[in-house]
Amino acid sequence: MLGPQIRKSALAVACRSLSTLLHSGVAVIRALEVAGRKSRDPRCDRALREMSELVRQGEEVSEAMAAQVGRFPTLMIDMVRMSEHSGALPEVLEHLAEHFENTVRLRRQFVSQITWPVVQFVIATLVIALLIVVLGMIPGGEALAVVTFGLRGGGGAIIWLAIVYGIVGLLTGGYLLAARTIAARRVLDRLLLGIPVVGSCQRAFAISRFSWAYYLTQQTGMPMRQSLTASFRATGNGAFVAATETVCRSIEAGESLSEALSDVGLFPEEFLEIVHVGETSGTVPEQLQRLSPEFQEQARRSLSRMCGAFAWVIWATVAGFIVFFVIRFFSWYVDQINKALEGIS
Repeated sequence: MLGPQIRKSALAVACRSLSTLLHSGVAVIRALEVAGRKSRDPRCDRALREMSELVRQGEEVSEAMAAQVGRFPTLMIDMVRMSEHSGALPEVLEHLAEHFENTVRLRRQFVSQITWPVVQFVIATLVIALLIVVLGMIPGGEALAVVTFGLRGGGGAIIWLAIVYGIVGLLTGGYLLAARTIAARRVLDRLLLGIPVVGSCQRAFAISRFSWAYYLTQQTGMPMRQSLTASFRATGNGAFVAATETVCRSIEAGESLSEALSDVGLFPEEFLEIVHVGETSGTVPEQLQRLSPEFQEQARRSLSRMCGAFAWVIWATVAGFIVFFVIRFFSWYVDQINKALEGIS
């Protein structure tokens, strides 16, 4: 969010506007200027205006886009570059708009489904912090403080929150840091693919994006190696990206696409059968394009299952907090009774 890349929602609006304008015969320079304003995103508007100046000076649209370092996804630049040479730029921009719109919808779906469990987790930690504060205010709270590992008062509450959210921050920061490194992402994504629910969700998204990108790159006439490289990169999954060279070499050695994809062990049998049937009839891109909505729907269902599992994990964590402190309090209470009985005897 804080990086230089333009928001996906703004890219969707800009791509759709450019597609419509170019389909209508509007000049590229003018189309870039109008699409930038229509995006209502200052970063997007500035990038498209700078692109229009470069195009006016004789640059191609893809080169002008590449000059906006980090602002546009690499996949988008590759698609635009190939579509310029094939004369299918408006159609490719329309497909890119649909891709970005779908990405935005899925992100909103994830946020909406995960918000309440996160709120529950925050409330639970704050309730425990409030308990720690109260123990510091009541007479004799020192004896009860054993329940909260000696934490009392405002200072104890701050220590508790720092520990909980420090651990959450370290885990989140570590994941985000690893996601920025290609080598780490390959290892991390391969591990995530092996986790139930999470792995099936990641695989569904990767296959959906691979299918869409493969169809689009083949439609632009991109050579097979470049097409596969762009398609694997479109998955956004390090494990799939790492398989690019293996698949390309297998195909160059004479294997079919279905055999090459099967060798890397990332694609399910159902998908490989679809590719094999498409190879038999010579319609692999069309087969994947036709089934792309189904793959997207599978990805959405997988996302819902993953959010449900994540919500259950958060709920179980909250319940664990409550049960743990109840048991601690009960143990302390029993210990106090035993001590009182020993004193009487």
